[in-house]
Amino acid sequence: MSGRLKMAVFDLDGTLVDSLGHIARAMATAFTEADLAPPPVTAVRAIIGLPLATAVTRLAPPLPSARIETIVAAYKDSYHAQLVAAAGIEPLYEGARAALDALAAADCLLAVATGKGRRGLINVLEGHNLSDHFISLQSADDAPGKPHPAMLLQALDTAGVAPEDAVMIGDTSFDMEMARNAAVAAVAVTWGYHDRRRLAEHGPAAAIDNFRQLYPTVESLILR
Repeated sequence: MSGRLKMAVFDLDGTLVDSLGHIARAMATAFTEADLAPPPVTAVRAIIGLPLATAVTRLAPPLPSARIETIVAAYKDSYHAQLVAAAGIEPLYEGARAALDALAAADCLLAVATGKGRRGLINVLEGHNLSDHFISLQSADDAPGKPHPAMLLQALDTAGVAPEDAVMIGDTSFDMEMARNAAVAAVAVTWGYHDRRRLAEHGPAAAIDNFRQLYPTVESLILR
């Protein structure tokens, strides 16, 4: 099917939704409950997108695996409690919905590949009435975490799309590395959690500063 079906795969946190506040608060709560100093927000920002256990390991001092698992569990509980207490979800970035609608109208298949757990992913998409937009949902519960290419390759396999007919859209170096490892072109978004310089180091095919630029960029890469 190469050359017929086209696909855009999106990261979630920092790309479609702004979740830094929720993540930083949940991480602070989990570390505090473990009698550890909460990591600074700048440090948390740098690890968003990694598998949760990997992220905690990077943020914490050297700890046995059992304590890492305890912090991970506390983080998940805190994150979920925040959403319940707020009766809400992380906000979409401005222009995200219109950009997704435009791609879908052009018969571009859409997918998600995120370091978030499946429960969190489903909550976000259902909360924003976006579930029907995506043909494949790949989460931290479905494959090794970024930058391993498994999530991206599974999304392509679901749709029967070749790597050269797809693009990965994300805000972190982990997204760029995952795309490279899957032989997929990457589009870096600069409104997320890694800065332009760090993104550029990983060779994206393009970088965009707002969602208005997404459709023409994807069109130039895969909607041929």
